[in-house]
Amino acid sequence: MSRRWLALLLYAGTCGLVPANPFGVGVPAAFCDEPANANAVAENKLDKKRVNYAHIELKGSFPEGAALPGLFGDVEETLPGILARLRKAAEDDRLHGAIIHINGPRVGWGKVHELRQAIARLRRQGKKTFAWLESGSLSDYLIACSCEQVVVPESGMLMLPGLRAEVTFYKKLFDWLEIQPQMLRVGEYKSAAEPFTRTEMSEEFREELQELLDGFYEQAVSQIADSRRLSPEQVRAAIDVGLLTAAQARDRGLVDHVAYEDQITRLIQGGQDHLQVRITKGYGKQRVDTDFSGLNGFLKLMNLLMGVEEPERRSNAPKIAVISAVGPIITGASQADLFGEGTVGSSTMIKAIRQARDDDTVKAIVLRVDSPGGSALASDLIWHELKTVQKPVVVSMGDVAASGGYYIAMGADRIFAEPGTITGSIGVVGGKLALERFMAKFGITHSIVQRGKNSGVLSVTTPFTADEQAVLQGLLDEIYRQFTTKAAEGRRMDMDRLEKLARGRIYTGQKAQALGLVDELGTLDDAVAYAQTAAGIAPDVKLERLQLPKPVNPFEALFGSPDTETRSARTLLRRLPETLQEPLQHLSVIDVLAREPVLTILPFQLRIR
Repeated sequence: MSRRWLALLLYAGTCGLVPANPFGVGVPAAFCDEPANANAVAENKLDKKRVNYAHIELKGSFPEGAALPGLFGDVEETLPGILARLRKAAEDDRLHGAIIHINGPRVGWGKVHELRQAIARLRRQGKKTFAWLESGSLSDYLIACSCEQVVVPESGMLMLPGLRAEVTFYKKLFDWLEIQPQMLRVGEYKSAAEPFTRTEMSEEFREELQELLDGFYEQAVSQIADSRRLSPEQVRAAIDVGLLTAAQARDRGLVDHVAYEDQITRLIQGGQDHLQVRITKGYGKQRVDTDFSGLNGFLKLMNLLMGVEEPERRSNAPKIAVISAVGPIITGASQADLFGEGTVGSSTMIKAIRQARDDDTVKAIVLRVDSPGGSALASDLIWHELKTVQKPVVVSMGDVAASGGYYIAMGADRIFAEPGTITGSIGVVGGKLALERFMAKFGITHSIVQRGKNSGVLSVTTPFTADEQAVLQGLLDEIYRQFTTKAAEGRRMDMDRLEKLARGRIYTGQKAQALGLVDELGTLDDAVAYAQTAAGIAPDVKLERLQLPKPVNPFEALFGSPDTETRSARTLLRRLPETLQEPLQHLSVIDVLAREPVLTILPFQLRIR
């Protein structure tokens, strides 16, 4: 029975009740960026008394990959989507400029650089740019200062207190609970297990965090100084103050105007009151159809929920496939929820790579990596599949491409990173938590019958024996050897040099490029342009982009998948205060270790505040 007939039967079972947009789900329609009167716009090109401005709001986390319609009549803005809107504005001859409303986007250093470069392109095309910022953190301001003018209301403030790394340690909690962390590693800087085995940072962990923060701090100072035409000393002095009112920020040269949003029109006019300013809100934003009334509306809703797409003719035009690898790396299928969180499943990635490999219209592949790593096995399977591709393969690193995320990048012909990408972490960690004493506190005991000297190596009940620990350490050593060998081959680097850069150390993209761990600093668009040239296609030819893998349908995201418990826990986590989210996300490593005892994963998450 087809999905369309299933939808019809479900409708018949409602006894004739007509849902009036029951979930608020919208169906994507065409891009709608035109003002109400299209003829008037054409006339504006010749009417020098009118100026047209795009209004583009930056908010949300800008997930990678294809868009998934939200449940409330909206389409979540993705990174490719917002970059396409900014690119469209730059190329739109009807526009004189753009107002960028920076509304607390939740982005890392990589995406900050992507957005800054997209705004810089607007300015290179001669467009005036105004940043509207009610109040802003460091990441907000780094985006805002890439605009020509920064506008903040009188009651607003800039929060630029510098950078601070806080790591939570759980050893004393585990001691109190009598839980025994049994953690092994290869690489003295591979600190992913330290929160479970120590009460404070090791010297190596502190050293690499200090180097990372030094790199980020200098990038921030340099970007602000260049954008605002200030000296680095002036920027550092402002950061040392930390919290600045709008007036203080203006006096220090960080803000151009203390004004309200409705006064931006006057700023655009610049004293020329005869100018008519037309502002197109939501310029280029994908609209959704939320009319689900009647039988056709209900069928439309059910098709959307079950992932039934409108039939479309297969394009034979040449394409670049952009494959997104976003989230922790696991074996099996990728998972995703309605909040944009997800995992990189090896089987899902292999399917996407094969689809792009076997499609004759796909001329090159760009792998967009934003992952802290995860399963060593899954990382290796993805790496191997990329090596089978006989087309140009280019990697574009986002906020993070570390450990297993760096492993899969080794299958590419060329690697692009953002200056602020967190990468490296070439090392391995593994182990388990022994719960025997913990369970005994509650009167739970065990009797064991075993065959095989090392049968308890994966048991969460008892600690490792000396032989079991030796077996696991040998496994970690072998995986580390495979990792470093493939990294050395991929980077065309001798093993001795690669080994010095490995050992679990992490780097900014800027430092990694200087060390030869990545090839170039650049954005996703830069990586796509390189892939196009590598495929032998002239740069001025506009190619389609095939976004893979396809997103899960809303029905699956709502009601489950083979790993419903993990999905539900992740959704619940999003509802908690941010101060509770990070420790719980760190503890989620334990859940992964319960399924796979060997990981290639980054030891922490880093966010710009």
